[in-house]
Amino acid sequence: MEFQSCFPIWDNLTADQQCRILDSLAFRRIKKGTVIHNGSADCAGLLVVKSGQLRAYILSDEGREITVYRLFDRDICLFSASCILRSAQFDITIEAEKDTDLWVIPPEVYRGVMETSAPAANYTNEIMAARFSEVMWLVEQILWKSMDRRVASFLLEETAIEGTNRLSITHETIARHLGTHREVVTRMLRYFQDEGMVRLSRGTVELLDGKRLAALESP
Repeated sequence: MEFQSCFPIWDNLTADQQCRILDSLAFRRIKKGTVIHNGSADCAGLLVVKSGQLRAYILSDEGREITVYRLFDRDICLFSASCILRSAQFDITIEAEKDTDLWVIPPEVYRGVMETSAPAANYTNEIMAARFSEVMWLVEQILWKSMDRRVASFLLEETAIEGTNRLSITHETIARHLGTHREVVTRMLRYFQDEGMVRLSRGTVELLDGKRLAALESP
């Protein structure tokens, strides 16, 4: 898979703009658990995921994490180049959830392309709008959705991502994604197990009744 096929507006750029990006492009192979971007003071550059999985999360003053969004194959991360966005700063941390291959466009290069290319500027605005929609969705989940429904939703999302009903995941990891305490997640999972919806074992959650979880997850 070449970079050009992963960058949606590539064919809308001029030859000079394409050369500027290719000449500055860096390929990185990131190990699982590596923090790539750490808060608004960091400006790693625009990330284009070739393969793998990244997680963007925010960190409270008390050290509690909550996942804002994930990035998968061919996804683009704009917040890692936050210095491009002069009017907005975001204290978002980005780490590799799996071993990940990605390309990095230096922020000054992408800013220059964006300032001279209407397609690049429009695409950047589309990415921003999509990410803000995800943030607003997360706020709605926290404000209006009970924890049992949030846990059910997370489990269903994980099975879709991993392609299996048997998840190798700890209660602590689930709590970090949802911005809550491990004890809260454990209580919810034990309730699901008592109801026959999941089976718990050390480091594993197996979904037994996805339909009931989906019914619980729905409004």
